[in-house]
Amino acid sequence: MNVGKICRRQVITVTPRTDLVAAAELMREQHVGFLIVVEPEPHAQVGRPVGVLTDRDIVISVIARRADPTLLTAGDVMNREPVLAEESDSIDQALRTMRRMGVRRLPVVGSRGLLTGVLSLDDVLDMLAEQIGQLSGAVRNEQRIEGVLRS
Repeated sequence: MNVGKICRRQVITVTPRTDLVAAAELMREQHVGFLIVVEPEPHAQVGRPVGVLTDRDIVISVIARRADPTLLTAGDVMNREPVLAEESDSIDQALRTMRRMGVRRLPVVGSRGLLTGVLSLDDVLDMLAEQIGQLSGAVRNEQRIEGVLRS
């Protein structure tokens, strides 16, 4: 299975020029702690990921340094080199990348490098839980069938 099959397609994005307070308000409204910062692409509905902004970035880089958030943009605080996954990457590749880089979410891009989704550890856990459910269902069904045949 590949990343494109399980990633979330509805992604919350901002641009590097988005006011930092507006980005934080968007996080609060959408109940997320992770925004993908995109540069809009001409003639495309989505943009190219140029960074990621987390609630932790805001706390560490702004609040803990007593900087004035009203003077900053998402581009001032974002992680500028986001770790990406391609839609065609295997789940195993994505998990190895997450582990190596110490991240829980990966922006997902298509073949042209444009944002198509986001993969989180929650998405992978949901997929694994479904597969485990299928396995346990197979065992239960095997036992049921054997019981019927041997009665």
